[in-house]
This record gives sequence, C-alpha cells and structure tokens, in this order.
Amino acid sequence: MSEAAQLDPEDRKIITLARSVRARNSVAEGAAVRDETGRTYAAGTVALDSLKLSALRTAVAMAVASGATSLEAAAVVTDAESASEEDRAAVRDLGGAGTPVLLAGPDGTLRATLPA
Repeated sequence: MSEAAQLDPEDRKIITLARSVRARNSVAEGAAVRDETGRTYAAGTVALDSLKLSALRTAVAMAVASGATSLEAAAVVTDAESASEEDRAAVRDLGGAGTPVLLAGPDGTLRATLPA
C-alpha cells in the first residue's frame, strides 16, 4: 500500500487546505499546519516588496499568533522537490523535531513525509 493510501484523514485535510490556498490565491506554495488541539491554519506565500515569507512559515506564524503551543503536523503544496531547511526549522521550533512535514505536489499527491 502506498504512503498516500495510508494517509490519515486529518493529514489529508491539511494537504487539501494547503492546495486550496495555493489555487485560490495563485501563489507559488500553499501550506497548512495542525496544532495540538486540532485547529488548522492555512496560508500562502507572502511576496510583498517589504516582506517575503514562505507559505509554511506564514502558517506557523499564524498558529503562534493564535496561541498554539505545539504542532501535530504540517503540509506544503509546491512544485519544489523538498521543503527548505528554514521552513522545516519553523515547524521544528513549534512542534519539535518529530513533527511530520507532508510534501505534496500541486495536484495534492503526497510526494514525501519529511521530519521537521
């Protein structure tokens, strides 16, 4: 059975949220995180002249700003082959090194599960 077929429904949900943000906002990446209470935060890439943030770092910042104290999982939908070290570090800062980062393609297909 493939990794995608075994995907937890809650993990599938954050991939779907990330994919929706990417499509709705026509941005390079969409991301979503799930906190310790099950709340989700979804964000797209921020590309202003004075502020540039990846989708995943933006989603982590939204979780922190909303009072989250930990993360259960993170997802990023992107054309990139991997999540950057900076993105994984942001997840690790809030969720710990064992927090899974789900990397999905633009079609929502899970390509990899990376450690934070």
